[in-house]
Amino acid sequence: MLQLPVLREQTEQVIAGLNKKNYKNAAQEVAALLELDQQRRQIQNEHDTLQSRANSLSKEIGLLMKSGEREKAEAAKAETSELKQQTKALAEQLSSIEDDIQKALYKLPNLPHESVPFGKSAEDNEVVLEHGQIPKLHEGAQPHWELIQKYDIIDFELGNKVSGAGFPFYKKQGARLQRALINFFLDEAIKAGYMEVQPPIVVNEASGYGTGQLPDKDGQMYHATADNLYLIPTAEVPITNMYRDEIVPVDQLPIKNAGHTPCFRREAGSWGADVRGLNRLHQFDKVEIVQITLPEKSYEALEQMSSYIQGLLQKLELPYRVLRLCGGDMGFTSALTYDMEVYSAAQGRWLEVSSASNFETYQANRLKLRYRTESGKTQLLHTLNGSALALPRIVAAILENNQTPDGINMPKVLHSYLGFEKIS
Repeated sequence: MLQLPVLREQTEQVIAGLNKKNYKNAAQEVAALLELDQQRRQIQNEHDTLQSRANSLSKEIGLLMKSGEREKAEAAKAETSELKQQTKALAEQLSSIEDDIQKALYKLPNLPHESVPFGKSAEDNEVVLEHGQIPKLHEGAQPHWELIQKYDIIDFELGNKVSGAGFPFYKKQGARLQRALINFFLDEAIKAGYMEVQPPIVVNEASGYGTGQLPDKDGQMYHATADNLYLIPTAEVPITNMYRDEIVPVDQLPIKNAGHTPCFRREAGSWGADVRGLNRLHQFDKVEIVQITLPEKSYEALEQMSSYIQGLLQKLELPYRVLRLCGGDMGFTSALTYDMEVYSAAQGRWLEVSSASNFETYQANRLKLRYRTESGKTQLLHTLNGSALALPRIVAAILENNQTPDGINMPKVLHSYLGFEKIS
């Protein structure tokens, strides 16, 4: 979340950043929050003054009793008792207003980096680069939702029977393709210096708040209410929360972790070509990469992550492009996001398969994730994450782009993982 000193000292810049993200009523909400902060500081000052007076009186009481000035001592006791009642009431006010401030801060999104373009929607995103040739398909080429039925490798109807819409069964060569991609992505991450972790796929409320999914995406997460646990929308949540409330030694930075998990998201969009088949699901698999770095090195790390993700797409021989998201299309917690999209030839459209984001101190402030400077002062670290990669749309593009009249060729880099070269 945003830091109060930043709101106080850079108010106009904060409002401008929130406006760039198309956050409604930015000026009014910042003003209201700063008013709460002013009240908090006044109450805190009054509380501390009374507390100091009570402490001084407590010391005087003993001296007065020793000197035989019982009447003055009893008066001091009475005043001390009254001061304690007043400080208790002020402490309760302070606790209440601090809770209000925390709730208000949780509502404010992260501020965008200066390089983020202005815009309201995906149409305003900036294309940074394009790579690869768009494949030309044979006559009669089919979209992936028809290919998976033709080759009987993914079953949506069975998933709907057992769980509901958006929970497909992967079968035969479809299941093996899933496993191959997961292993390939994990192996590549390890080669790139990431430590593999296998995290839990449910998290507690504190973890959801720590990385910013709560309260922003409360309604989009599956919530096991009996235990107050949430199914994760991404491995970013448990992997980043490994370091909640930690002071990380500088010699351990940067931290680079990668993990595979299923991901669960309640929203799956409306019916149409954009969400048919594997384009949008309630449950899908993803390998996530997470970095925790010193602030001055985080944007270098983001470029490295972007290049790494692009390398995976190149090895899979998929045409792709990189977008710098505009303010209105960015995630709640992000300061700068690159989206990677692959071209799906049978659908004739670009499909997002990865987002790589720098959150700067936004998550670290919620997580109390810090390091100690040479002077001994604690400072917030920067956190980053990226999909490397999300499987459904990668599978969709592989199936569509590599189809032939007599089968679907698999990318060469996956042959050793798959044990076959063609789905037929």
